[in-house]
Amino acid sequence: MKITGFETLRADAGWRFFSFVKITTSSGIEGWSEFNECFGSPGLGAVVEALGQALIGQDPRRSERIVTTLHVQNRTSRGGLVQQAIAAIENALLDIRAKDLNVPVYALFGGPIRDRVPVYWSHAGTYRVRNAAVMGVPEIRTYDDLAAHAAEIKARGFHAMKTNTFLVQDGRLESFNPGFGRLPGWPELNWDHAILRGIHNTLAAMRAGAGADVALKLDVNFHFKTEGFERVAETVAPFGLSWLELDIHDPRALADVRRHAPCPIASCETLCGRRDFLPYFDNRSMDVAIVDVIWNGLGESMKIAAMAETHEINVAPHNFYGHLCSMISAHFAAGVPNLRTMEIDPDGVPWRDEYVRSLPVLEGGMLVMPTAPGWGIEVNEAAIRARPPKI
Repeated sequence: MKITGFETLRADAGWRFFSFVKITTSSGIEGWSEFNECFGSPGLGAVVEALGQALIGQDPRRSERIVTTLHVQNRTSRGGLVQQAIAAIENALLDIRAKDLNVPVYALFGGPIRDRVPVYWSHAGTYRVRNAAVMGVPEIRTYDDLAAHAAEIKARGFHAMKTNTFLVQDGRLESFNPGFGRLPGWPELNWDHAILRGIHNTLAAMRAGAGADVALKLDVNFHFKTEGFERVAETVAPFGLSWLELDIHDPRALADVRRHAPCPIASCETLCGRRDFLPYFDNRSMDVAIVDVIWNGLGESMKIAAMAETHEINVAPHNFYGHLCSMISAHFAAGVPNLRTMEIDPDGVPWRDEYVRSLPVLEGGMLVMPTAPGWGIEVNEAAIRARPPKI
């Protein structure tokens, strides 16, 4: 079997777009993966194309050799866009390998350990504050609206949910995102009592709607410095979070936050490769290591998870993308022994469902693992081509 074609495709997803890799082979098998280039990775598609075109004529079943070669050839620019591009290629190659053997991808790694993966509803309220109109759902404008949304999520069978911080601005809720260059709060990333009240009020609303037994998480991303994260940790204490999620590029600073936190700390979603994770593991910086399977590739992600287990740390996939990404992340979640839970984004524009021919199956807060070959989900190429990005 030889690789005969390599192509990237993009599709409209409302306020963002989804990107895909399609690899064709001499046997007629196609390999697919999804990657993300519209949030923090400008130019990634061009890098994927540049690396992928060099694969024409190679045997796609030798995925580890291809991935290793790509890393060696691009050693001087390790990490970043190159790592994400290699990951997109690797994931498509794994789809081919599994389809060639007529098995799910998880079977390539000795799995599945579990047939049902526990998931949590991510960005609870976040998209509905920003993008309700394009989604066709009720807008969230107040903390009472947020509480009602949390109750809705619980009623839909989810046992866990994660939200972000909302502050009242001009009489309505707005997302607080200084760590991504948005006002207020940028570039200093300082805390103040008004922000802490916003965090308290956000969690109070979520807890009121979700009830006492739902696992509640808060993600504050890169929005503070170490001092501010410690104040946030004090603020969330009354709400019994299953984790506080945050990102710091200094493993020692993150370890300081963890030592003072009243709840587990989850982090590292933006790291690429075992070398980036190692100092965080050595410093006991987090309770849950968040691994982006789309940025790292499933093979590398499995190795990160194995390394985490030797440090007695559980893992959780970072997954705020489309349905194919959810299934790629699910194969990781099904195959590692040290899983905590899996992120999933049920909210999105309604037409994103057109991009696959069958949707991930969710039952009782669990994702049911497919048994079909490859990722277990078939891409609708015609639908993707019919909706080019608008941004």
